[in-house]
Amino acid sequence: MWNQVYDPLHSPVLSTIAAAIPVVTLLILIASGRVQAHIAAIIAVIVANLITIFVFTMPANMSIRASILGIVTGFFPIGWIVLNVIFLYQVTVTTGRFELLKRAVGGVTEDRRLQLLLIAFSFGAFFEGASGFGTPVAITGAVLIGLGFSPLAASGLSLIANTAPVAFGALGTPIQGLASVTGLDPYILGAMVGRQLPIFSLIVPFWVVWAFAGWKGMKDVWPAILVTGVSFAVPQFVISNFINPWIVDIGASLISMGALILFLKVWQPRQLWLSPALRGRDESAATMAAAKPLDKTPLTQSELFSALLPWIIVCIVMLVWGNGGFKTWANSIFTWNYPVPELHQMINKMPPVAPGPTKESAVFGFTYLSFTGTGMLIAAIISGFLMGVGPGRLLIQYGRTIRLCAISLITISAMLAIGTLTRLSGVDATLGLAFAATGVLYPFFGTLLGWLGVALTGSDTASNVLFGNLQKITSEQLGLSPILMAAANSSGGVMGKMIDAQSIVVASTATNWYGHEGTILRFVFWHSIVLASLVGLFVTLQAYVWPFTAMVLK
Repeated sequence: MWNQVYDPLHSPVLSTIAAAIPVVTLLILIASGRVQAHIAAIIAVIVANLITIFVFTMPANMSIRASILGIVTGFFPIGWIVLNVIFLYQVTVTTGRFELLKRAVGGVTEDRRLQLLLIAFSFGAFFEGASGFGTPVAITGAVLIGLGFSPLAASGLSLIANTAPVAFGALGTPIQGLASVTGLDPYILGAMVGRQLPIFSLIVPFWVVWAFAGWKGMKDVWPAILVTGVSFAVPQFVISNFINPWIVDIGASLISMGALILFLKVWQPRQLWLSPALRGRDESAATMAAAKPLDKTPLTQSELFSALLPWIIVCIVMLVWGNGGFKTWANSIFTWNYPVPELHQMINKMPPVAPGPTKESAVFGFTYLSFTGTGMLIAAIISGFLMGVGPGRLLIQYGRTIRLCAISLITISAMLAIGTLTRLSGVDATLGLAFAATGVLYPFFGTLLGWLGVALTGSDTASNVLFGNLQKITSEQLGLSPILMAAANSSGGVMGKMIDAQSIVVASTATNWYGHEGTILRFVFWHSIVLASLVGLFVTLQAYVWPFTAMVLK
């Protein structure tokens, strides 16, 4: 049995610096642009093992086993989602259905700014609510690149847009995870998150268009942006506070998409924005082939249905696969849980991160049938058959997709190895304790702790499970609302989603822009920090200036 050690160097500052070395190494190597992402991830895994073994005193066999568990977890379920999303996209391209989809979106609006609102924000929010775990960025990135956006615009803006819905993703999984470690009511936690994020659901659509088209480009379409934001933010608040936290994103995204499409029937900008590249410097624009003129022939009803059919099937399947009842049924048919020998329940999480010595689970759950990626594969196969693609052609296309995604799958697995190792070794808890020592500024830095958790793990759910109890303990010691700070962990975490290495690799894979993960990271990094800081400031105001907004609903 091994107990986690949070101050191995007997100096909080030095121990925090040591804990930060693996993730800093990863980010610097990726951001430099001189090291390919998969090589950077492998180097960071090696560095993480050296730190956990020689500084944090984790037994070497445990450190290596934790890394292997992370590698396998990286493919199932995360890489499995990416692989099958790209497979579906490739099938729609080869059958010509994607060209029809481009015409359908162009029929709503040719303006690139408005296409971003519809696809990256509203459409992406639906997939975040239905399945989460990388699916929205994979789908919206692939769709935007197919619509002709530059690779950097398609990947970077998909990442920025996939923020405000994240806390309620996968049918409220992050909220459920937060409730499970804090013992707080998930309905109350969801309501509190629903009083924080609607502000940013208004801001993010403006932010995405500004990042793409600049201030003037944003200002010229402000009515459409406002409609998109308000029609998402208001349902997000109402559903989370008065219904439940499970269907927030599904309801808000459908209302937002419907409101924007109806609004665009009566309003269009005076001047269309047709440039597919980011305003200003966009090195990815030079890699684009000359765009074909968009066929403006109106689609017939049958053509429109044919264009939307694969995505309708995906929506239906993802709603089924995200349902807890379905997961329970599917797992009763096929489940293989493998407790990792000499690792599972052989590590104790210690106070103050946990109330007392708490055994850490290290189980690889191969629940193949209920994996989101399996649902995506089934949706792709059904779509392929309905589009007239035979089994042989589907197998050939799947083989091509595997070759296309191979390097990215290796990268994702290596990055999950880092996240799993830092969690089981307590390295990430050391970083969390540094944020928790900020006293009166804790509402701000506690929010950034959630941001850090998602940046490290790639998941708002994982960040909530990792730091949720620490947020509760620290806030009670400081006389703050534990509900407020637990919710802040989730709300702050959503802004870390755009810079976690796993999401960046998903984006580069979806947009077929391999080897440029550093460019994507440099583009989104400051957006992430500024937006996370704004969430922190809002939570600070809730704690000290507007305490009535943090009152518990009865």
